[in-house]
Amino acid sequence: MKKLQAIRGMNDLLPEDSPRWQYLEGTLKAILQRYSYREIRTPVLEFTELFKRSIGEVTDIVEKEMYTFDDRNGDSLTLRPEGTASCVRACEENGLLYNQTQRLWYLGPMFRHERPQKGRYRQFHQIGVEVFGMTGPDIDAEVLLLSARMLRELGVAEYVTLQLNSLGSSEARAEYKKALVDYLSQYREQLDEDSQRRLESNPLRILDSKNPDTQKLLDDAPRLLDHLDDDSRQHFEQLRKILDANGVAYEVNPRLVRGLDYYGKTAFEWVTDQLGAQGTVCAGGRYDGLVEQLGGKPTPAIGFGIGLERLLLLLEATNNLPEGLEKQTQVYLAAMGEVQSHALVLAEQLRDALPELQLLSHCGGGSFKSQMKKADKSQAELALILGEDEAEAGKVALKYLREERPQETLAVADVIERLRAHFANGKA
Repeated sequence: MKKLQAIRGMNDLLPEDSPRWQYLEGTLKAILQRYSYREIRTPVLEFTELFKRSIGEVTDIVEKEMYTFDDRNGDSLTLRPEGTASCVRACEENGLLYNQTQRLWYLGPMFRHERPQKGRYRQFHQIGVEVFGMTGPDIDAEVLLLSARMLRELGVAEYVTLQLNSLGSSEARAEYKKALVDYLSQYREQLDEDSQRRLESNPLRILDSKNPDTQKLLDDAPRLLDHLDDDSRQHFEQLRKILDANGVAYEVNPRLVRGLDYYGKTAFEWVTDQLGAQGTVCAGGRYDGLVEQLGGKPTPAIGFGIGLERLLLLLEATNNLPEGLEKQTQVYLAAMGEVQSHALVLAEQLRDALPELQLLSHCGGGSFKSQMKKADKSQAELALILGEDEAEAGKVALKYLREERPQETLAVADVIERLRAHFANGKA
């Protein structure tokens, strides 16, 4: 029989990995709460048409990367490849957009059929921010300041660079696309295969080509910033002034484009040189036309997504994960003899009295030596030992596992106070 294993590019998260994820997610969630952003949760499955209409049928995601299938009713369904379209659909369907402002965030898995490599997986996790109903550069700046705070409080600010661009209005982009195509058509034979295909379907993506020869050709190409409409130019200048006032450093990158069709005006990426080719850890921008594109009223919007796997790799590469995250047990309760019932009563009593205590209660019997081995392996600082004599007397033995201190036998009330003091002050 063939051994069962995970699908390539879809990885298990094992118990020893979970504390790092919990730290990362907890830090980001706490910052979002401080900014008064609210959580939204959407299904991982949507009708395929949602992504075709939002992302664009000639994008790599729709053409090559989506997990799409027909269900039993014959409906074409797709595992979400990104979070923005689902968020817009949910908000529009539930009446959250018209004449309202929303500051929202979500967290969850996304799915793309790509070639798996470090920092790029077929099931990956994103935390995303989406803001609706505000047109000014002030909300663009807030979103950027929020992302900057996340990276700063995680300790990786010095390893990332903010790249900024304006994609202008749809009319300005259409004019620019024509100028870009006219220029690149002279060099069609020198373009890489992907860029030749994009010349017809999605020419702006050529600016993002990783091919060095194509990038060299772009040195003399028309610049998008030179084709901006007046409104987009003013918007971009005001955004830059707010960032400057807040001390947020950035580079204007005129070749920065977003991979999805619905972006316009502000576009940005936080990039790092610590992760090899997968250098983008956060990316986003303004997408004022998407809600209308999906059937709603015209609604200005801006957002970003952070790939959690990639951000976690950056934390690891720069030694910015706190020590002791793997420590999940503070106290190990050992039970010797016929005291299982007493031990579980005691465990619940301790949990009632000390709600923050991380207590592992031994189950399954075993010798004193084997239980102490397990106590030590758990990385607990203290062991509580309940034998038949202690249970009868209403007492419990307290053993220090990481210090040279004598074992003591105490009444349960005294043990509670000792534990409270120990974990409040570090030492009893």
